[in-house]
Order: sequence, then structure tokens, then C-alpha cells
Amino acid sequence: MRPSRRALLTAATAAAASVTHTAATAQPHRQLRTGFERLAHDGYALLAGQKVGIVTNPTGTTRDVRHIVDVMHADTRVDLRAVFGPEHGFRGTAQAGGTEGRYDDPATGLPVYDTYLKSGRPLADIFTASGVDTVVFDIQDAGARFYTYIWTLYDCMEAAQLAGRRFVVLDRPNPVTGRAALGPVLHREFATFVGRQPIAQAHGMTVAELARLFNGEFLTAPVPLETVTMSGWKRSDFYDASGLPWVPPSPNMPTPETALVYSGTCLFEGTNLSEGRGTTRPFELLGAEGIDRRWAAAANELALPGVRFREAYFSPTFSKFQGRTIGGVQVHVHDRGVFDPVRTGIALLVTAKKVWSGFAWRPDNWIDKLTGSARVRTMIDAGADTDEVVAGWQEELTVFRRTRREYLLYR
Repeated sequence: MRPSRRALLTAATAAAASVTHTAATAQPHRQLRTGFERLAHDGYALLAGQKVGIVTNPTGTTRDVRHIVDVMHADTRVDLRAVFGPEHGFRGTAQAGGTEGRYDDPATGLPVYDTYLKSGRPLADIFTASGVDTVVFDIQDAGARFYTYIWTLYDCMEAAQLAGRRFVVLDRPNPVTGRAALGPVLHREFATFVGRQPIAQAHGMTVAELARLFNGEFLTAPVPLETVTMSGWKRSDFYDASGLPWVPPSPNMPTPETALVYSGTCLFEGTNLSEGRGTTRPFELLGAEGIDRRWAAAANELALPGVRFREAYFSPTFSKFQGRTIGGVQVHVHDRGVFDPVRTGIALLVTAKKVWSGFAWRPDNWIDKLTGSARVRTMIDAGADTDEVVAGWQEELTVFRRTRREYLLYR
């Protein structure tokens, strides 16, 4: 006797539910522990007897999405005295280039100090005024030199040294792996808050590794530094292998997929094209008025590894071209294992300039601050192709990769 249609549908529904449940509850192949999880597991022994301040933002969470400030404040083993907020603020309410200022946190009563664009002695004075002995850093990075949290790390390390404070970094995964450093290395004369020191555009390091690099190579005098490493993380891991929830590190970094392309497509901040701010896919959508399907076609002809480009039309709700319908591309990564975000970003700049007569750099040459020198801009203006531009930074990248190896903590 053949089963009824209803029986077949019931069986199919049950099977689908089973598959969905399995997918939702499946654990990564190894259990990752963040630096904070290891610190807490050890009973906060590293912070015993210390008045503690912490530099963090909404990404400072446990895997059950409690904020670590709330967790530490409620634990009698930690004497938490202050919070220090970076760009976007401690609770993450401010847009790019903004902060939440100085206030008392309603949830804990702790004073929250603003560190954004503060460095040197003024920031050291904030640490002194807060009364802390140890400054702890726990923020999720996105893996790109121009993502400002790593320079908040650098500035806070320098200020802690000036103020005679101890510094502890709690490590988290690099969401786009730590396999390799990619892209141009900053030239010091182009140093800004989107790049203080000569590291590669996609540095391929965790924040604890960067802290070791900063202390060993760039700070005038090293700060007393301790790092709490992760366990269970490998350099080849993308963020979804961590088993951790993704909390947007900033308003325009909504998903790990955004981070995957960001170190390349953020270069469009330095042009008159939209980098997708004001859409649900920032840094994946790029475009401007007057661009049509020719850009996607030209980019696809390059057959870049691991990525394809879709002709796209969109209307940003804020930032460039607010409320206007524009054309461009959406970046679709289909093989992240071979995808090179920096090369892809350069290829998109080169092809955009070729197919759209309206292409222009921002008048302040912001592109030079993002790439770390004037070379990318001047080579593209001179008609260089993608391979020629990429070849221009290989020697300095080789030197950085050699330096970087000394400070790596994971295999």
C-alpha cells in the first residue's frame, strides 16, 4: 500500500525539522574559548587586587550574549572601576566618526570615558583620573588596517605606558582568518587614525598579536603587557568556525560577510562612489549615478578568484547619494578560501575608472590615507592595471610578513 500524500508531507516536514535542528545545534569541530572566557574560567586571577578599567564596545560579549562589563561588574572577584569607549561608543550608538561622549552607564553606574581621537598625554590623563591600575582591552576587530579599533588599542597602550598602568588584551578571532597579510603597507608620512604605523592593509593578525607587534616594534617605550590568548582557534578559521554570535563591531559592519570584503571595498570611501553606506549591504554594494551594467561586465571579465559581480541598483538612505537611485555592483564571494579582498578592491577601482567617465577621487585624497601612500592613486591615474598596482607593494609586504611572524600566537 502506498503512503498517503499527507503521510509523505508529514515525513518530509519531520525530516526537514530534523535537518534544521541539527544545523542549528551543530558545534564547531573544536571548542573555541575567547580571552575573556579563559580569564573568567581562571577566576579573574590576572586581575586580582587591581582596580580595573576596560576598553570595549558592544562586541565585548559572552557566547550567551551578555556584555562582559555587566558580567564583571556583578562579580565580586573583579574591582571594575571604569569603561573606556572607542569610535561609535561603548554601547555602539554613534555612526562613523562619532562617539557617545562621557557619561555614567545606566546599567552599572560605572563612569564611561570617551577615547575616540584621544592619544598620548591627554588619554594618559583620562586613565589617571579614572583611578584604575590595569587597563583591559576587549573589542572584536574586522581585520583591516583602517578599522579604527586597532589604533584605539595602540593609543591606549601608549597612554597606559605614560600613565604607569598595566595593560591586558583579551583576544578574539580575526573574522577573516589569520592566514596571510595582504595589500600595501602604510608609509609613515601618511599616518592618521586609520593607520598609525606601517602594517599591511589586511594584517592577518588578532588583536593580541597586534598588541605584541605594537609593543615590540612601534611604541617608544613598551607598556607592561599581558595577553590572554584564545584556545581552539586556528589561523585558517573564518568567524563561523568560532561558534560565537556575531555582534556588529560598528553600524556598517552588520555581518562577517561584510568583514570579508571590507579590507578591499572600503577603498571606495576615497572616491566619489558610494561604498554602500545607507544600505543593508555596506561595502558589498558599490555605485554612483550614471554607472550601468558595463562595470559588472568589466569586473567579471577579470575572472578574479572566488568572487563574482552582479549588476545592481540601490538607493542609500544616508551618506553618499542619499535618497537617489544609483547603479553599480554587488560583490558576491563564492569561494572565500581563494578570495583576495585587497586585489579585488583594486580591480574594482581600476574598472570603475575605465567604464565611468564621472569617476573621481575624494578631493582630500582620502584614498592615500586608506592605502597608506600616494602610489595606488597615482598608478591608477597613470593607467596601470590591477596586476601592476598589486606588484607595486610586494617588496614592502614581504618585509612586513617577515616582521609579523615573530609576534604570531597561533598556528
